[in-house]
Amino acid sequence: MSAYKKIGSERVASRQRRKSHIRKRITGTADRPRLSVFRSLKHIYAQAIDDASATVIATASDMDPGLKGELEGLEKSARAEKVGEALGKKLLDKDVKTVVFDRNGYIYHGRVKAVAEGARKAGLEF
Repeated sequence: MSAYKKIGSERVASRQRRKSHIRKRITGTADRPRLSVFRSLKHIYAQAIDDASATVIATASDMDPGLKGELEGLEKSARAEKVGEALGKKLLDKDVKTVVFDRNGYIYHGRVKAVAEGARKAGLEF
């Protein structure tokens, strides 16, 4: 095993440490919610959170029944971009135009970046 590879529990602990450092500085409000991304090995989830009142404003994932049909046959990064677009449309319907992006400890690359680009494509600003 290479010295650069981390086993599963170390990788999760590292991400949790990065996440806590990021969350010290990032908070969402009703006017500018926090767009949080979670990715598992198979799926991608995004939600807009108002931290002041501890409520979720909108959610989207590649498992949503409304999105499932148009996501079939796409690669995971393309699915992530569609999830970002869907969340962006939901937020624009609720008159939310700006968000704070929370990458949740993941590096800004691949599916996390695709969610952000999809949300920007839908019209969100961050």
